[in-house]
Amino acid sequence: MSRGGEMVYIPDDSDFSSFRDQCESLEGWHCRYNKAGVTVWSQGQEESCTVQKIKVPETWGAANTTSLSQKETPGHHGLLCHLHPWEGHGECAPGSHILEEKGKCPSPLKNRDFVTLRSWLPLGNDYMIINYSVKHPKYPPRKDFVRAVSLQTGYLIKANGDGACILYYLTQVDPRGSLPKWVVNRVSQFVAPKAMKKIYKAGLKYPEWKRRHDPEYKPWVYPEQNTLPSVSLAELSVQHADSLENIDETGLPEEHLSASDHEA
Repeated sequence: MSRGGEMVYIPDDSDFSSFRDQCESLEGWHCRYNKAGVTVWSQGQEESCTVQKIKVPETWGAANTTSLSQKETPGHHGLLCHLHPWEGHGECAPGSHILEEKGKCPSPLKNRDFVTLRSWLPLGNDYMIINYSVKHPKYPPRKDFVRAVSLQTGYLIKANGDGACILYYLTQVDPRGSLPKWVVNRVSQFVAPKAMKKIYKAGLKYPEWKRRHDPEYKPWVYPEQNTLPSVSLAELSVQHADSLENIDETGLPEEHLSASDHEA
């Protein structure tokens, strides 16, 4: 998502507008997966030497998405933070902060981590969260994780009637390691629906969870509640995938790929 080079920038209205257009448009996208009402679209070829861009749109009805209703728009960011454990490391500007995310991977893969600049924006009945990977001098790659790279990842939540919504998940991530890109592209088509299932389940539980966990604390709505230290953009640079060490993970057996298809 970065505009090229090493300069880190705060996404502006044009970036959010572009992200929304990518979510809603089908031009240049190909359906790669359609099962149990879940559709996965991609740009690029599976056999490519670059990672594909993946998106998954889902429509959720009012009966099952209380926490994602139009009236609860300010809670969307809280729901996604509840779903994805992260450590905030600083605020670059209101609506943008630096965070570290960690993700478990199936054996024999090493677990991944990301350091990203995450930004969010309410826009009418829409709510968007987008991120891309950056380098933070205090948080270099760790020995117990493979530092992965988010080229662009985000969510678009659109109100769709009283209490219903459409959620789009769009991502282009290079997990690094030494797995061939065609393996990454194939597996990502099955990982994305699993992510949507987790969001759906978290959405059902979020109102009650938030009621019992500091219900008035919503720094994504009330910036004055933010306690993160300020981070200057001058301290940061864009994280390029090709600057990271390749770690040998060629021992991943073929059956892991087949299992992903059945479990999605």
